[in-house]
Amino acid sequence: MRVRARSQTRALLGLFTNSGGVLQAPPTRRNSRSDQALLALAPVLLRLQGLCEKGALCPSPLAPDSMSKPMSDSFPHLLESLQATSPGTHVVNIPDSWAQGQTTYGGLTTALALEATQRSLSDLPPLRTAQVSFIGAAGGTVQITPSLIRQGRSMTFAQTDLVAEKGLATRAMFAFGHSRESAFSEYHLPAPNLPDPEDAGPYMRGPLAPTFTQHFDTKLAHGGLPVSGSEHSNHFIWARFKQPTPNSVVSLLALADMPPPAIMPRFTTFKPISSLTWIVNLLDDQPEPFRDGWWLLQSRAEHATQGYSSQDMIIWGKDLQPVVAGRQSVAIYV
Repeated sequence: MRVRARSQTRALLGLFTNSGGVLQAPPTRRNSRSDQALLALAPVLLRLQGLCEKGALCPSPLAPDSMSKPMSDSFPHLLESLQATSPGTHVVNIPDSWAQGQTTYGGLTTALALEATQRSLSDLPPLRTAQVSFIGAAGGTVQITPSLIRQGRSMTFAQTDLVAEKGLATRAMFAFGHSRESAFSEYHLPAPNLPDPEDAGPYMRGPLAPTFTQHFDTKLAHGGLPVSGSEHSNHFIWARFKQPTPNSVVSLLALADMPPPAIMPRFTTFKPISSLTWIVNLLDDQPEPFRDGWWLLQSRAEHATQGYSSQDMIIWGKDLQPVVAGRQSVAIYV
């Protein structure tokens, strides 16, 4: 049964591309009877995967061969390979292990855009806000070009474009700001009482996980698994890099977008879904993880109607203090 489940699962994966951390069926294959039969198996395979990971079935987990990724694909190595080709322009080749179907994981493209911006523009204060639009497919060799929009005494605004083979893929607007004296120093985003990473359940593992998730350790503290027909639309996930990764705002952005859209666990069958925009507000200019590299991520769907879903996102770090507050708009096709 284990071998048959694995072969069916890999056949199922062949039907999908991935957008926003979600598997989706290519339009050209939707009418195939054999494909429809495999699609019908998706919820069953997802549940088998969960049982497998809990030890109820299969002595060995169902996992794609790509889960053993080389060090050369790690996030720190990718930053090292980012090269300046001319003043203000950087080029990098994005490995397939960071893919979301036919594009690249959005957290990575955002992080690369920020890294190129910080290298190109001197004397930048800490990042306060990022506004990102995911416009087209990214992958392979990409060119990243930051441009200075305005630099004042307190704030600096920059726009950064990431261009791939087929054109503009990601456009990010970054707002950098110096700290200043203030009468206020307070937070109104308390972390809920949840299991620590060691006690939380498995999440985003096995053959149904998006390719890029092989770079992260993840645990589900509360909520539902994607495409499980869950009643939950509010999810809490522990996440960290698998490979040792220096702590920085750039690496935090690379991790911050890894949860799939918050509405996705409500799905009962796989349907296309795609992140459109992402807004990230940094609440701390030197964020530090909870411990051992772990961050607590919340993703909460606020609505889903007319083919779109809006969600808010929070990240807690050291002493469970909030370090990121974000929002995302997602297109859904169900």
